Amino acid sequence: MKRKNRPVRRLCAAGLIAVLAAVGWYENYTVRVLEQPIVSARLPEGFDGFRIAQISDLHAREFGKDNERLVELVRAAKPDLIALTGDLADERRDPAELAPFLRALCAIAPVYFVTGNHEWVLPKKTRQAMLKMLDECGVKRLRNDFVTLPRGSDSIVLAGVDDPNGPADQKTPAQLFGEIREEADEDAFILLLAHRNDELARWAHLGADVVLCGHAHGGVVRLPGLGGVFGTHYELFPDCDAGLYTRGNTSMYVSPGFGGIRGLPLRFCNRPALCILELRRENTAKP
Repeated sequence: MKRKNRPVRRLCAAGLIAVLAAVGWYENYTVRVLEQPIVSARLPEGFDGFRIAQISDLHAREFGKDNERLVELVRAAKPDLIALTGDLADERRDPAELAPFLRALCAIAPVYFVTGNHEWVLPKKTRQAMLKMLDECGVKRLRNDFVTLPRGSDSIVLAGVDDPNGPADQKTPAQLFGEIREEADEDAFILLLAHRNDELARWAHLGADVVLCGHAHGGVVRLPGLGGVFGTHYELFPDCDAGLYTRGNTSMYVSPGFGGIRGLPLRFCNRPALCILELRRENTAKP
């Protein structure tokens, strides 16, 4: 009798394995699109409706050949700007493989990049080659500096900070914001690209209006009603793991990103996310 049941048990086990594999693939290699309005009374009128596609913590993952599935989602969103907020590369992959993907993004909209912690883990020669490749593809790196973005008769400041894992003598955020106030406009609207998700108090103190970051990977595993389970240092139920957070007049959006974290490479209830942020003036925001 036991022998007769063995084929059934094996078939059930094989079916269970197949279901788990399918769920794992779905949770880790299908991309969702998250749309989030970010409202500010300080936003210049000309930038009302300005759309940003944010890609964070890709860790050199691929979604189709040369990330073609991800490129199509970005193109469909019709962004005015594409923000790469760190950990684009991973030390286990050759960053040169990202070149076709980056060229495709640059054909859609201007692309800006700030480093994450993993870019600084790369061997120096690999990192230098990667940064050169970014430049050749048309990606603009913000290295503790800023640019002014015009739109009609209005403008905003787009600033970017390198990850703290970078050089110990790099320009500080306070120095950068001082330069913005001195060289751009004392009352400039500042859109900041960063990588770390634990600096909201600092950015509010310095006067950033909107901050886009990642790093937390959405907590890797998410539980209904509880949010992200793991921080990047394996702490439980971390703060500011995904979504929109505010402090004073500063709004910080934390992308759930695309990859896992070392030791926890698989995501659960937390599919990879392309984030589409739309800046809106407070008095024209839709309900």
